[in-house]
Amino acid sequence: MNQKFLQLYADFIVKVGVHVRPRQTMILRCPVTMPDFAHACVRSAYEAGAKNVVVRWEDEQLTRLQMELAQEQDLCELKPYELRSYLDYAEDPDGCCTLAIHAADPEALAGLDAGKINRVNLARRTFMKPWQEYTMNDRVQWCVAAVPAPGWAAKVFPDLPQDEAVEKLWQVIFEVCRVTGGDPVGEWQQHVAKTSARRDRLNEWQLDSVHLQSANGTDLTIGLADDAVWEGASSKTDRGFEFIANVPTEEVFCAPHRDRVNGTVYGTKPYVYNGQLIKGWHVTFKDGKVIEHGAEENAALLAELLSTDENANRIGEIAFVPASSPINQSGVLFFNPLFDENAACHIAFGAGYPTNIKNGSAQTRAQLLEKGLNDSAIHEDVMIGAPDTRITGLTKDGREVLIFDGGEWAF
Repeated sequence: MNQKFLQLYADFIVKVGVHVRPRQTMILRCPVTMPDFAHACVRSAYEAGAKNVVVRWEDEQLTRLQMELAQEQDLCELKPYELRSYLDYAEDPDGCCTLAIHAADPEALAGLDAGKINRVNLARRTFMKPWQEYTMNDRVQWCVAAVPAPGWAAKVFPDLPQDEAVEKLWQVIFEVCRVTGGDPVGEWQQHVAKTSARRDRLNEWQLDSVHLQSANGTDLTIGLADDAVWEGASSKTDRGFEFIANVPTEEVFCAPHRDRVNGTVYGTKPYVYNGQLIKGWHVTFKDGKVIEHGAEENAALLAELLSTDENANRIGEIAFVPASSPINQSGVLFFNPLFDENAACHIAFGAGYPTNIKNGSAQTRAQLLEKGLNDSAIHEDVMIGAPDTRITGLTKDGREVLIFDGGEWAF
């Protein structure tokens, strides 16, 4: 592994991605298998002026043992301190920010009871929702990035010895995250500017709906929520602190109207859910709700996802990503939504982001629901973009505009 690139990567995601501000506390979630990278991020945070860095270690082997051997009822009984340990920092006058490092084996929980896993995760998400509101509403800076733990690297490059697979995945991550040029900050400034210009054009058009078509059978019309706002590249907190929520990111995204989605869409990449893979999936919508679905592999798991709660079978996000994105051009299937969602256009089952509604962060969930923003305990991105994807938009004054042609931006 190139140590120079590793520190550049850590510095970028902490100082630009999270954008740690002086006197803030940074909460860092990191796999126990990646202590060196955690240490690099901690160093960067203190250099940026953080007053405290709280590290929350995550262990997928421990998670598997818990899901396999512990009683479901016990796993669903969460203690108040688990929520307060986040809210105490969020409510600190100096504020906080959070960085989540992903490195999970995409099949870490394969073979276990999918229903039990889903119910336990639902209980945890519901319990932690007051903290989730801080990130979903951009009240704190937050960033999700990834590092190549052995299990994940072995899945991505199964023909390589483990050490070589990890090294290869590091190399690809550095490339698609614009680190190998030696100036990630400069390259990201250019990327953010281009993506922001496309976001601004979509907002100027005042779109009422978008229509996606591909030769694979996708024919999907998505009405947008009332007062919908397109976002992309970077975001801002209510204090005006800019941050990049996902590294990498290639998307421009918006909030669908939960009752105005119609048609059929086919997945173009496998999807990892609760440590298991769903392959060859499709869903059909009517008036916003999934009325038919299937998959070539793990169809029952897809059904579990869509029945997580009463609104999990509706979508909360539509995102546009060109086929020329660095992630897609790498030719690598990452088996990780953080990367794979930035290789293709995607939708998200479940909750929408309040920030995709004008002044949405200041509105209640009931008010947002009236505008058509979906609410759910889940937000699961699934990839639907194809090399021939064509997307047109219908403006509120009845004009048709071309957004994507042949899988690429048309402007």
